[in-house]
Amino acid sequence: MASDCLFCKIALGTISANVVYQDDQVLAFRDINPVAPTHILIIPRRHIAGLAEAGTGEQALLGALLLAASQLARDEGLVEGGYRVVTNTGPNAGQSVPHLHFHLLGGRSMHWPPG
Repeated sequence: MASDCLFCKIALGTISANVVYQDDQVLAFRDINPVAPTHILIIPRRHIAGLAEAGTGEQALLGALLLAASQLARDEGLVEGGYRVVTNTGPNAGQSVPHLHFHLLGGRSMHWPPG
């Protein structure tokens, strides 16, 4: 855990969040500034700064994050209409919290290319 990381503090429970899923590796919570009717952040409990810092040792963890996204999409009723899973890596991509996280977005029409 990084002591100054917002998402690490959420994973530890020192900062509250609207948690919708958790297990020993993954935590998912509703974004406080949603850009879609459903906007859930899915994070590893262990600190990894971003996707660029994930190595081959994190294959199972990366799979667990995506499987959590898939399950949450089913739980939120997004499968039929569709949904988007996004990760931003680095400041030019819009990563504002340096802790690996996936955005699960759904509940509205999405356009391509994104922003």
